[in-house]
Amino acid sequence: MFRSNNVAARIFERQISSPAPGTSVHCARRFYENIVPSHTIFDMECPDILFRKFSDDGQYLITFSRNHQDLIVYRPTWLSFSCREQDCHDHELPSKANKFESFFTQLYTVTLASSGELICKDFFLYTEKNQFGIFATSTAQIHDAPAVGGAIQGIPSIEKITFHLVRLEDGVILDERVFCNDYINLAHSMGVFLYDDLMAIVSLRYQRIHILQIRDSGNLVDVRSIGEYCREDDELFLNSSAQCTPNPDRNRTHNIENGLDHNQHTPEAPFLGGLKQRLLSFIFRGIWNEEDDPTVRMQCLKKKFYFHFQDYADLVIWKVQFLDRHHLLIKFGSVDGGVARNTDNHPAFFAVYNMETTEIISFYQNSADELYTLFELFCDHFHSSSKNSFYMNFLSTHSNNIHALEQLRCNKNKASSLPQFVKKMLATLPINCQSQSPSPYFDHSLFRYDEKLISSTDRHRQSTDHPIKFISRRQPNILKFKIKPGPESGSADTRTKKISSFLFHPILPLAISVQQTLFLQPAVVNIHFRR
Repeated sequence: MFRSNNVAARIFERQISSPAPGTSVHCARRFYENIVPSHTIFDMECPDILFRKFSDDGQYLITFSRNHQDLIVYRPTWLSFSCREQDCHDHELPSKANKFESFFTQLYTVTLASSGELICKDFFLYTEKNQFGIFATSTAQIHDAPAVGGAIQGIPSIEKITFHLVRLEDGVILDERVFCNDYINLAHSMGVFLYDDLMAIVSLRYQRIHILQIRDSGNLVDVRSIGEYCREDDELFLNSSAQCTPNPDRNRTHNIENGLDHNQHTPEAPFLGGLKQRLLSFIFRGIWNEEDDPTVRMQCLKKKFYFHFQDYADLVIWKVQFLDRHHLLIKFGSVDGGVARNTDNHPAFFAVYNMETTEIISFYQNSADELYTLFELFCDHFHSSSKNSFYMNFLSTHSNNIHALEQLRCNKNKASSLPQFVKKMLATLPINCQSQSPSPYFDHSLFRYDEKLISSTDRHRQSTDHPIKFISRRQPNILKFKIKPGPESGSADTRTKKISSFLFHPILPLAISVQQTLFLQPAVVNIHFRR
């Protein structure tokens, strides 16, 4: 069906026709082909702040002070000015347009960090239902910390990590949760996942998954802790059983007094945690059920289970995400991979865990074709969008967008090694929480762009002096708009490595590009908007 590019014709078409059931939002998003951020103000006069992101509903712009102490929240507004002459569109913008305050209104400043802590500038989670923001502060890492109190050897320690629950409407700190002498991966929210009102926090150092609930009243409430124990009463049961067990040390002391202790004392090996016990039993039962013949079954157990038993027992939790309110996707791997920046060369495994029944549902290696097929067909389920988050339900993935699927399969066909391609794709699991922008300008059904230079994923990109082009998907040769980070004339120093970050508003034709170098030079902030 022919559709006019004229916005007036589209409005008229919307008045006289009804979209197919379930497509009203997608039809409305086509208007963004006409309403694009077509104008750029270069090197804007901007406060000395660190940009984080827009909230998912577009109500707030989250920033931090340069000293990593304060949270500064802005409300996106719009440039407004009067023009007394005709053809105002052809006139230059007023001088105030170059000021950050013309587009954003500061709501408040709140000090979050205290007593040696710094704000983690890469960490921010948002609950759209209550408009709560979750922030994190922490002290410096201790890389050679001794493993005491059940800690894992080789995992760094952070003396204090504090999670702050802030009401973004007025900046009131509603609740805090403190973790002492622990290690939680806060970079890009990798160690925390938010699903509706449930929050999962992964303690790498003590191998626990803390499940918290965010109440409407603004309280953080402990729900359960998974790792050493799986059920709420496991610790009580084990402690009561230990009290009923005879103490062997009492008889050993009596034998020492009589000179009968000829063997040197060796400490008893600790029990494996509850989650590890369930994982090992699931692997054992899976291999056991593969064969019916007892002899063949025992050979398979020796080859597949007992031979690799210590490798399975040494696995540690890397990341976790909610699949729904009852199921977790847990990523396991080696201790070295848990704190490494790049985990591509480390073996990894995935397990689906039911929190209610405390059972392992499935277990995969990071090269499993079955898991990759599920990821390719049902990628939306791994994103686990909250039912209260309207805008996050329209992210373009290869399971809901034919153009993204074609690109994925093209990359798959170009790959020299299929197992390596599968590992590379599954390395993104579990997906970082709220790591993608819901902006319609990243919709693959509307626009085509170079994903090496820009994408919906919240990551720094290597900067380029050339503008990033957004081309119409329906009309492949029509350039809709361009985003150019950095100075208008380009950078004079081509040897200095520059990185860029992009903040797209989820609703408005508004974007911020920030270009910075690695030598603490002032950042170049550009704002892109529809004039």
